[in-house]
Amino acid sequence: MQAINLFQNPLLTLVGAGPGDPELITLKGVKALSSAKVVLYDALVHTDLLEHAPENCVKILVGKRSGKHSFKQSEINELIVKYAYEFGSVVRLKGGDPFVFGRGSEEIEYAEKFGIASIVIPGLSCSTSLPGLQGMPLTKRGVNESFWVVTGTTEKGGISPDFYLAAQSSATVVVLMGRNKLHVITEFYKSIGKDKMPIAVIHNGSLKSEKTAIGSMNNIESLSKEKNIGTPSILVIGEVVKERTATLSIANNIIQQSFKTLI
Repeated sequence: MQAINLFQNPLLTLVGAGPGDPELITLKGVKALSSAKVVLYDALVHTDLLEHAPENCVKILVGKRSGKHSFKQSEINELIVKYAYEFGSVVRLKGGDPFVFGRGSEEIEYAEKFGIASIVIPGLSCSTSLPGLQGMPLTKRGVNESFWVVTGTTEKGGISPDFYLAAQSSATVVVLMGRNKLHVITEFYKSIGKDKMPIAVIHNGSLKSEKTAIGSMNNIESLSKEKNIGTPSILVIGEVVKERTATLSIANNIIQQSFKTLI
């Protein structure tokens, strides 16, 4: 594409919006939005965050969701260049953290080809924050020493090959975008003798519409179906799921509501 050089030093700012709850964005992310001229935001970004942007800010939904692709990645890349040159800067607001399956590096690389500098403002990844909100430690002394984060939907549509390695370890395994691969995942764990392995499915984590199913590889599919858990969801697999404290999850919700009442 041919960029129109209206500004000499165009800037791209990638901002992580966090796992869903609009209060879980960083202060630095809010400051970036407060001075934004253009915001290109994802479908998983809570729209309340757009209230931090100026009234005259150009706000464009470019997000992609399963079965509802509004923009191809190549089109998003071109919009970044277009608006960065026309307005001098553009904020790319992405769900979770831009560098955790967020394709943030791809957008930076494309922008750099057109002489656009970049700033990255990290966000809370759902892979680590949602288990925490549920009272599930990803690591616990005496239980496990590591965790893997893998994608349930690769570029080719399948589950990441790394999943099969992770499943055979003692690590906690977090699968992003894994709801549609739940059957494949449970069948593999059963095939390696881990049919009783604990698993949690968290849908719309950190939001009022959150739903959670907790069980084992033997019953998680039926439990998820009973609770009508769809996408977007993350899967948390491992012995640490047993550590979940239901009272902590309830307490977090009460505290969040209390904060909102005070504000």
